[in-house]
Amino acid sequence: MIAGLASLVILFTPESGVPTAPPGTDKVVHFVLFAALASTGRIAGFPTARLLPALVGYAAVSEVLQGLLPLGRSCEIADGLVDVAGAAVGWAIVTAARRL
Repeated sequence: MIAGLASLVILFTPESGVPTAPPGTDKVVHFVLFAALASTGRIAGFPTARLLPALVGYAAVSEVLQGLLPLGRSCEIADGLVDVAGAAVGWAIVTAARRL
């Protein structure tokens, strides 16, 4: 729940509230955020067949909304791809840890 709420704040904060950072930092934030969503979802017991498609959908919808809402943010396909990569890695880490 905390990861989900954090994602809403991070993804939908207006541009004026986003701190300045070196180029590429936003991609790291997207990756870590979606890795956290996937890993906490996996730990919470959400079925993979629902969790990963839901996160892919959330990545796409959040990017579109960032471009459409009056937040001063933009819709970037690269961010969506990084979101999906983060979700896959977060899921894989928990899956591998459970096998050990």
